[in-house]
Amino acid sequence: MQYSILGSSNVKVSRVCLGTMTWGTQNTQQDADEQLAFALAQGVNFIDTAEMYSVPPTAESYGATEKIIGNWLSRQQHKRSDIVLATKMAGNGLNYIRDGSDMSPATLIQAVDGSLQRLQTDYIDLYQLHWPNRVSPHFGKHAPGRITFTDVDAEQQTEQILGLLQALEQCVTAGKIRFCGLSNETPWGISQYLQLSKQHKLPRMVSIQNEFSLLHTKDWPYLIEQCVHEQIAYLPWSPLVTGAISGKYLKGARPTGSRWSMLQRHGLFRDTPQSEQAVAAFTELAASHQLAPAALALAWVNQVEGVTSTIIGATSMAQLQQNIAAFSLTLNQTVTDDISRFLRQYPVPF
Repeated sequence: MQYSILGSSNVKVSRVCLGTMTWGTQNTQQDADEQLAFALAQGVNFIDTAEMYSVPPTAESYGATEKIIGNWLSRQQHKRSDIVLATKMAGNGLNYIRDGSDMSPATLIQAVDGSLQRLQTDYIDLYQLHWPNRVSPHFGKHAPGRITFTDVDAEQQTEQILGLLQALEQCVTAGKIRFCGLSNETPWGISQYLQLSKQHKLPRMVSIQNEFSLLHTKDWPYLIEQCVHEQIAYLPWSPLVTGAISGKYLKGARPTGSRWSMLQRHGLFRDTPQSEQAVAAFTELAASHQLAPAALALAWVNQVEGVTSTIIGATSMAQLQQNIAAFSLTLNQTVTDDISRFLRQYPVPF
């Protein structure tokens, strides 16, 4: 296992981050225990979750994943210092989470305390804001004209960001969290956090996790360039396009138990004719190099300059084993040249 420094922190994290959002719906406590044992044995020390999980997100599944991790931690207290545990505060829009309200200083402190209780730990290594209060070009809203930036009150948003940083400062001072991070943010959002942190001597964001894959490269190069020069760890999520890059959903297939078979919201904005064509072409590309599509996709994301650690998830032990093994692959020039041609042919399939 290889390791990288988490942004401007002094924390060393594995290049593989174990994502957990299926635990509690698609996976049981026993499954989670087995995945954690295997991942740690392979040198993985970075675990990511969120108060919103498990998925699909519902009022009934809210907090389930954190509780599963907490149950594991209660039985493995001696391993707490061996892992870098990350979780996230849900933003607005879900009426069963703080009435769907914006993130605020008061609700942030409430969310931190709730996560600590469910995780059965007295500190969180990396506390992240799951999505911003304003609408951002994520979750399928990245096409030109999809959202209107001039509708946003920038001054109000900046005031809210300052309030959130001040609440994070309280939690850091109290020892509840060690480091702070962002998720589903933009260069403008990152800049506001960095400027306000410096101006008011508040916690500095050390990371951002955004969707990034061979079918979704919108953060390259502009956001990733900023991360590199500002020492912000870039943590891609959904590197396998919710499993689609493997080819398992081609021609309308919906394997039993797969995410797209459970709730189509996870396939809707990614499930386009262009994506179908891109995945079909990519599976042929991988086969021409005697590689599994998922393994090639993960290996490619891992070698992108600026990527610190890639968040993977699995519903079976076989998937987890294959996914972690992919990070041992070294891609030769012929493979990377073929992928470059693929990216030019299928630049924005969804």
